[in-house]
Amino acid sequence: MADEKPTDGFDALLTEDRVFEPPEEFRRNANINDPGIYERADADPEGFWSDFAKELDWSRPWDRVLDWQPPDAKWFIGGKINASVNCVDRHALGQRRDKRAIVWEGEPGDQKTLTYGELHVEVQKCANVLQKLGVGHGDRVAVYLPMIPELPIVLLACARLGAVHSVVFGGFSAESLRDRINDMQAKLLVTADGGYRRGGIVPLKQISDDALDGSPSVENVLLVKREGLETPFNVVAGRDHWYHELMAQVSDTCPPRENDAEDLLFTLYTSGTTGKPKGIAHTTGGYLVGTYATAKWVFDLKEDDIYWCSADIGWVTGHSYLVYGPLLNGATCVMYEGAPDTPGRDRFWDICARHKVTVFYTAPTAIRAFMKWGPEHVRKHDLSSLRLLGSVGEPINPEAWMWYYHHVGGERCPIVDTWWQTETGSILITPLPGITPLKPGSASRPFPGLKPAIVTESGEPVKVGGGYLVQTRPWPSMLRTIYGDHDRFVATYWNRWGRDVYVTGDGAKVDEDGYFWLLGRVDDVLNVAGHRVGTMEVESALVDHQEVAEAAVVGKAHEIKGQAVCAFVTLKEGVQASDAKVEELRQHVAQKIGAIAKPDEILWTADLPKTRSGKIMRRLLRDIAAGKALGDVTTLADPSIVAKLREQYEDKEG
Repeated sequence: MADEKPTDGFDALLTEDRVFEPPEEFRRNANINDPGIYERADADPEGFWSDFAKELDWSRPWDRVLDWQPPDAKWFIGGKINASVNCVDRHALGQRRDKRAIVWEGEPGDQKTLTYGELHVEVQKCANVLQKLGVGHGDRVAVYLPMIPELPIVLLACARLGAVHSVVFGGFSAESLRDRINDMQAKLLVTADGGYRRGGIVPLKQISDDALDGSPSVENVLLVKREGLETPFNVVAGRDHWYHELMAQVSDTCPPRENDAEDLLFTLYTSGTTGKPKGIAHTTGGYLVGTYATAKWVFDLKEDDIYWCSADIGWVTGHSYLVYGPLLNGATCVMYEGAPDTPGRDRFWDICARHKVTVFYTAPTAIRAFMKWGPEHVRKHDLSSLRLLGSVGEPINPEAWMWYYHHVGGERCPIVDTWWQTETGSILITPLPGITPLKPGSASRPFPGLKPAIVTESGEPVKVGGGYLVQTRPWPSMLRTIYGDHDRFVATYWNRWGRDVYVTGDGAKVDEDGYFWLLGRVDDVLNVAGHRVGTMEVESALVDHQEVAEAAVVGKAHEIKGQAVCAFVTLKEGVQASDAKVEELRQHVAQKIGAIAKPDEILWTADLPKTRSGKIMRRLLRDIAAGKALGDVTTLADPSIVAKLREQYEDKEG
C-alpha cells in the first residue's frame, strides 16, 4: 500500500515526471520562440497587449490602454473598432480574398466552402436582413442554430451593426432557451427548421416555438432552412421570416458601424448548479485583442494552416477559437455539424485526413472516448498533415494526453493543453508550443502578460502545492459584468480575496517549475478524513490503468471520513468487470496517489452522463451517489444513461 503524499493545500497529488521538449524544427519556425517574452510582458503588460492591438484595424485609435477600477476594467478607452471588419473585410479586401475562410461539413456528408470574399458578401447581406427586421446597435439577438455556416455569418452580421449576439447551444431545451431570451430581452430569434445529431433530427423550430410561448420581447424570428432536412414545423405569419428569401432581397453591401471598444459584442450564458444562468458579457476591443493574440501564438497559426476546433459555437470555445480568434488571424477553419461517432467512430480522423487538417483542438472527453473505442479507428487514416494538437474544456488526464500524443499526433505534434473559461474570454494558461517543455496533464504556464496564482483558504499565496486558482491582474478579454446584474458579478467573481482578485472557482496546484495543474472545480475537491483530494487526480489515476477508458469521481457523505470517494468507471471494450478488478483499481489508485485517495466504491458503467458538448455531468453522479432527486437533464446527450446508472446504484446499495 502506497504512503500518503502530503503537500501544502492538497494532500493527495498525482505525480508526473515525463517532459517533452518542442521539436527543434517547430521551435525554429514558431510564431513566438523567444522565452524572454514572459519577462518583457510581465514588466509592461499594457505595452504587451497594446502591441497586439496595433495589429488589428481600428477606425479610431485608443487614448488609454487600460482604466482599472477594481473590479471594473475598460480596455482601449476611446478606441473604435468593428469585429466584422477585422474578421472578414481586412482579409477579403486584401490578399486573402480567394482564400478559404470556412470549410464546412454537415453530419450527412454535405459540404460547403466560403472564401473570405464570399464570407464578406454573406455577412453584409445578413446584416442588411437584420436591419430590415429592426435590429440595430445595442439590440440583443438570440441565436439558436445548428453548426451550419449561417451561424458564424449571423454572429459577424450582428457585430457589423453593433448588435449583441447571444448564442444558445442547440442542445438546450425550450425552457432553457426561454430563460435566456427573457433575461437578455432579445428582439430577434435566429433559428433553423432543424439540425442533424447522431443520425437523428433535432427539431429546433418546434423547440423555439415552445420557448417563444412566454418570450414577449421577441418581435421576429429569422428561420434558416437546413438543406436536405424534412421535419414538420409551423411558420407563424408576420413573425417568422425565411432567411434565404430575405437574403435574396437585400443589397450585398452594408457599411460597418464604428463600435466603441467597450461596446458589448456578445453575451453567453453559463449554467450554475443553483440559481438562474449567468449572462457573461464581453465587449469588443479587449475580446478581439485577447482572442487574436492567443490564437496566433498558442495555435501558431500560419498562412497555409487548415485549422479545426471541434467545439460547438454554442460554447465559448466555439466563439473564441472557431469564429473570432482564427478569423482575426485570416485562417482557414474547418467546421463540422455532427457527432464524432456518426456514421462511424473514425469520423473525426476521416475529416482530418480529407481536409488535411494541420491544427486540431478538441476536448479531453472526446479524447477519452477515442481511447475507449481503440486506436484502430485512428490508424485507418493518414494524419501526417497534423502538426499541432490542442485540448480544452477540462483538465486532461496524463494518460489521455499520452494517447493523444502517440496515436493522433504520431509523437511529432506538440500538445497545447489550455485553461480558460467563458468568463475569461480567451486562453489564460497554456504552453507556447515553440517555447514550452510539455508535461502530460499540465496546462503549464500563464500566457505572457497574465498573472494567475494559487492561494490558500485565507488568501495567502502558495509557491508550491495546491489551493484556489485566482487571477491577480486584469486582462483584455475579461468579462465586464453579468448581463443585467452587476452586483452578482461582483459577488461571484471579486468578493472573496479583494476586489482586484478574480476568483476562478477552480482548484489547482503549482509545481517547483511554476507549472499549473488544474484540479477541476473547487466543488470537485473532496475532504476525506481531513485530507483534500482532487477528483480529477483520482480520475487520472484510474484512467492510467491500461484497462480503463474513462472515469468520473464524486464525493459521497461518509459518517466517519466526512466524504468518501465514489468512482464511476468505464472499461475498455473487451475487458470484463469483476470484484477482483475493483480491488485492482483501488490498489492502482493507492500506488499512483496514496492510500487516502482509494475509491470507497467503484460502479461499472458502459457510459457516463455527458452534455451534448461532451462534458461529464458530475452533478448528476453526485445526486445518484447521495440518493437525491435528479435535477434538469435536458442538456444530456443521452438521458437514459442516468436512469440506468441510478437503477444500478440502487441495486448495489440494496
